[in-house]
Amino acid sequence: MTATAASAIHATGLVKWFGAGDGRTYAVNDVSFEARFGEMLYLVGPSGSGKTTLLSIVSGILRPNAGRVTVKGTDIWTLGNSRLAEFRLQSVGFVFQDYHLFPRLTTAENVAIPLILKRRHWKAALDEAHKYLEVVGLSDRAELPPVKLSGGEQQRVAIARAMIAQPDLLILDEPTASLDGETGRRILSFVQANVLTATRAILIVTHDSRIYEYADRIMHMEDGRITGLEDAHP
Repeated sequence: MTATAASAIHATGLVKWFGAGDGRTYAVNDVSFEARFGEMLYLVGPSGSGKTTLLSIVSGILRPNAGRVTVKGTDIWTLGNSRLAEFRLQSVGFVFQDYHLFPRLTTAENVAIPLILKRRHWKAALDEAHKYLEVVGLSDRAELPPVKLSGGEQQRVAIARAMIAQPDLLILDEPTASLDGETGRRILSFVQANVLTATRAILIVTHDSRIYEYADRIMHMEDGRITGLEDAHP
């Protein structure tokens, strides 16, 4: 498989294992795939199949034991630590399944963090954060700390935080797991209409068939390998 002009991510021969000797476990085992600009690519499969590990590798969070990841023409795992950190800040929005919110900050401040890191003025960043909180239905929670929010509310805060900087790659790990069907579809509809562009790619790990309608392609994974790839709307 070769990269094309439409490739946002081009991954080749990715391998990631944990443990050593007889206890070595392969979370990702010789995986190659392409994610295109202008698409929402879903990654589905049973728990423990390596989906989250794979997305952590292609987003510059977890270093593979073997293989290459090229994002927008840059081989990211050849970058030094400072350039890799800059790549993650400028190019990737990641919604973690366990939220990763800062407990001492308000909800609005949590959402504003990516803009603050990009040196946006504090007030302007907070104003933008309030707009995104309204989108995910949490405008009345803006001044509360995360501990005062439910799990579903915390997940929506994490989604707003990932969207606010308009990243080249938006990576969502089970974004609707704690949400009711209507809210989940509203968020995915918003992402599709307002975040997905011809120069951006969105990768989503999900078990939620209620949001399959928003996918362009669905990639199946099992036991650390890609087992199938299909167009969602043939």
